[in-house]
Amino acid sequence: MKDNVNSPIDILLVEDNPGDVRLIKEVFKDATVENEIRIAKDGEEALNMLQGYNEFAGMPLPDFILLDLNLPKKSGKEVLKEIRNDDKLKCIPVVILTTSSAEEDIVETYQNCANSFVTKPVNLDQFIQVVHSIQEFWLSVVELPNECKLRS
Repeated sequence: MKDNVNSPIDILLVEDNPGDVRLIKEVFKDATVENEIRIAKDGEEALNMLQGYNEFAGMPLPDFILLDLNLPKKSGKEVLKEIRNDDKLKCIPVVILTTSSAEEDIVETYQNCANSFVTKPVNLDQFIQVVHSIQEFWLSVVELPNECKLRS
């Protein structure tokens, strides 16, 4: 949990499915902890946001990242590798939220230091419950690092 209760938690949602984006935003809207969700619709845009390129210059780094694996332009696996190889980004928690349940995806993302791997359920009610669980854990339970907020 953030030390400053009045400061919203910044979330980067990297998701290309508009329906999933809408549902995730709905669940987080009702969170007990104030939050702001920024959306990247592909892996390339996510990295531009994180590195502060072009129109994203000066944008604060997120407190954590929800990352889909199956993305256009750059896959979630590529994005995760780049995050973990960048000293300014590597301490940001990354939660993989994907339709994949393939063992190779699970292993590879943990080898690249994902903080957790969650498979999106097909059932709408279960999907909402999974997102609610992520929201509850990452916004209410976990201590998020403050030093990631600074750009060098």
